[in-house]
Amino acid sequence: MNEKTDQPPPSAKSDAPTPAETSASRRKPRLSLSIATACGLGYLPKAPGTWGSLAGVLIYYLIRAELPASLTSKWISIGPISLQFPTFVASVAAIAVAVVGVWVSTRVARHARMEDPQYVVIDEVSGQMFTYLFALAPANWKYLLLGFILFRLFDIWKPFPARQAESLPGGWGIMADDWFAGIYAALGLWLARAAGL
Repeated sequence: MNEKTDQPPPSAKSDAPTPAETSASRRKPRLSLSIATACGLGYLPKAPGTWGSLAGVLIYYLIRAELPASLTSKWISIGPISLQFPTFVASVAAIAVAVVGVWVSTRVARHARMEDPQYVVIDEVSGQMFTYLFALAPANWKYLLLGFILFRLFDIWKPFPARQAESLPGGWGIMADDWFAGIYAALGLWLARAAGL
């Protein structure tokens, strides 16, 4: 054997990625990270999920309570459904956060090579927004606080089918368990309203 016989023929290709390919595929998805971490809240050292939930509370509050009075009395009709303008805006925002959340959390998890990185908190933002939206909650402090507590409780407990939803692929698994937690928390808010809270 000599140097000539040890080398692969010119036509043979190696399956190993080139350094350029490796660096391109491992490039940090900065925009996805910014969204997935709720503008960096996910990097806070203590209870990042709680901070993500608080971001959801703030977004919902700003939509429901801070729109100009001239808009809050308007109604939007979509086919047979009519929604008050703040509810319509909250619905669009919640759906947008959910859709974008699946995409960015998939990208970030793939980059991190983890199923559900702890610093990804867009799922908590989304689940918290769905809590209030599904309950048609007013933006007063009692409903905001109770919805926050209930969502965090169900997000940690993960009753059926929330825990099972975590096994869905990619961003679906990251987001779906929080959507179910939001549904349970919304039911809790409906019960609180029925009880006269």
